Amino acid sequence: GSFMLVNTSGRFAGQKAHLLLPHLKENDTHCIDFHYYVSSKSGSSPGTLNVYVKVNDGPIGNPVWNTSTTGTWNRAELAISTFWPNFYQVVFEVVTSGHPGYVAIDEVKVLGHPCTKTPHFLRLQSVEVNAGQFATFQCTANGRTNTGDRLWLQGIYVRDAPLKDIKVFNSRRFVALFSVVNATKRDAGNYRCMIRTEGGVGVSNYAELIVKEPPVPIAPPQLSSVGATYLWIQLNANSINGDGPIVQREVEYRTSSGSWYDIQPVDSTSYKIGHLDPDTEYEISVLLTRPGEGGTGSPGPALKTRTKCADPMRGPRKLEVVEIKSRQITICWEPFGYNVTRCHRYNLTVHYRYQAGGQEQVREEVSWDTESSHPQHTITSLSPYTNVSIKLVLMNPEGRKESQELVVQTDEDVPSAVPLESIQGSTFEEKIFLQWREPAQTYGVITLYEV
Repeated sequence: GSFMLVNTSGRFAGQKAHLLLPHLKENDTHCIDFHYYVSSKSGSSPGTLNVYVKVNDGPIGNPVWNTSTTGTWNRAELAISTFWPNFYQVVFEVVTSGHPGYVAIDEVKVLGHPCTKTPHFLRLQSVEVNAGQFATFQCTANGRTNTGDRLWLQGIYVRDAPLKDIKVFNSRRFVALFSVVNATKRDAGNYRCMIRTEGGVGVSNYAELIVKEPPVPIAPPQLSSVGATYLWIQLNANSINGDGPIVQREVEYRTSSGSWYDIQPVDSTSYKIGHLDPDTEYEISVLLTRPGEGGTGSPGPALKTRTKCADPMRGPRKLEVVEIKSRQITICWEPFGYNVTRCHRYNLTVHYRYQAGGQEQVREEVSWDTESSHPQHTITSLSPYTNVSIKLVLMNPEGRKESQELVVQTDEDVPSAVPLESIQGSTFEEKIFLQWREPAQTYGVITLYEV
């Protein structure tokens, strides 16, 4: 066995002495047993005795066991579950406090059987989780645990994790569960199970916590083709931030204004989003998922694009006359909205035709009164007592639809004068016989001439 005696008299606080055991490579359960003594005449502790277990010549890590007062010789056990092909080294360290006294280690023995007062851990498995999830380590141990024991998950370069739950199967086996909550890349690293009992300490092998970042596409999707109610896109999601492998792809799309959105799973690199509204702007992004809970990354950059207009559903309906005068007609129709126009850009024109001077006149004018709840339009500069055929035409960039035709007659109006040069008189003894031409514009049925 090894022996170490440190006289702390005349030492200032913080000085260190070390005893290093040879490298150990064990094939089976074993126990390291040692005696220790920490004492001073003044009653103040002469220093702290720390024990480290360093694995595969890696970092020394935090102490697995320590003490600063005994007053008599005591015995402690180290149940170290680091097995071949890994090797480890036990390091005893004395850190002086500045008070006089003695710290001693004696009879350090490697025993070929399990410890009697301290449980031995079984092999600890590595754990992989996605960022933001709970990483649970299961520390299974042979032996018994008492209420006074302290259990913790010791990290190397990372924070320790407290005990979450303990399940006792029988007097020879229990499982301690430890959770690293909301794991981030900073929590990734090596951890081992620790139990401190009245008689010593149990130490497991180091297992790794691997924290993966859910994948996020670097670039937005690309547009392949555009229709009125569909968009073909290329997912464009080969370059990612975060970790693969990718096990699922989804397309998320939403209207740029309003709160409507939808998510569709996709199993190829291109996808047709259907059942969309015409002439509407959408924002489309890709969601990628890696294995494990919480493996879906946030949506990648969005593609902003607009669907085309669609052909209007139908022409305007219920074209009716509001008022007829001799030279103007006012018409109205049923109001319509986007569900009829299928486009936010459209116009409504009034087309009308009538006979004048033996020739057919055809006219059209734009109606601006399309948004109102009682839309109407007045056609002016018409001839009195004339048949006018009227229809409405709704047009957007994709097509046109017409209303039914309405035939209306303007009212009669005052006729123009009898042409003076046409009046001719024939005189007789007792009468004058007059004759004349009709007025140039009769504007209706002439019912009476007065002389």
